[in-house]
Amino acid sequence: MGEPRNAMDIRPGYRGRAFTSDLSGQEFWLVVDKGFQPMGLVIGNCIYSMGAIRNWLVGVKGSFQGELREYSQLMYQARELALSRMQFEADQLGADGVIGVDIKIEFLHNNEWMEVTAVGTAIRWVGTGPNMPPTVQGRVTIPAG
Repeated sequence: MGEPRNAMDIRPGYRGRAFTSDLSGQEFWLVVDKGFQPMGLVIGNCIYSMGAIRNWLVGVKGSFQGELREYSQLMYQARELALSRMQFEADQLGADGVIGVDIKIEFLHNNEWMEVTAVGTAIRWVGTGPNMPPTVQGRVTIPAG
């Protein structure tokens, strides 16, 4: 298949000339002003099954006070996996960091699955902004007199 002629011809992996971002216009110019170049929108996603046996165990423990450690561990694992995948996409773009990260957690399939999505804008330091970050330790000067 040649060049896509409309949006329905696009397949996964398409790399156009334009980049995407979830930054507002003001945020975009603040980033550029500080010497960073927005590279593109990066996303990490995973759907984690919490399992029927875990649900039964949590149901029993839910009758008592205290943390439901199994659910907490699953949430940490799912979040870490989504963030790692987002970071991988940023690395593929040659970015130095990701800003404006938004994490969304949604429960699916009768609350047996947890979907975690992390979205942010990958940025790269280019050092051309008029307000470049300091390269030495800060100092406090108190005028005498």
